[in-house]
Amino acid sequence: MPNVSIRAMELVDLDEVALIEVKSFTTPWSKALYQKELIENQFAHYYVIEVNQQVVGFCGVWLVLDEAQVTNIAIDPSYRGKGYGAMLFQYILNRALLRGATQLSLEVRKSNHAAKAMYKKFGLEKAGIRKNYYTDNNEDAIVMWVKL
Repeated sequence: MPNVSIRAMELVDLDEVALIEVKSFTTPWSKALYQKELIENQFAHYYVIEVNQQVVGFCGVWLVLDEAQVTNIAIDPSYRGKGYGAMLFQYILNRALLRGATQLSLEVRKSNHAAKAMYKKFGLEKAGIRKNYYTDNNEDAIVMWVKL
């Protein structure tokens, strides 16, 4: 049985986060952007999920007043399909609730059926479409949200 833990992202995690970012997204965020988020953005909260003390995924959320906005979530491709994404997303929901959020929203690629299915399991519903949202291929984003 693997040892799984979730904790706040730290600057020392950025090399591992950057690797997962490159494996997961066609337009990955830079380490510098994550560093800026961790140090300068008072609304940003980032977390990593570890399996046997190895970072295998991460998630970010901005908390502004009573609204939570998921900025990104990714699990290393070799660890997908094992429930780690759902564990991390549940953790984010719980943290948002503890910090006073009453609703949570996110954008997801129209073609990302696995992610949309997971979000629906957590009660998120389609709230709209952002046309040509993703700059790499102009794919639409589905806006999903849930009242907490």
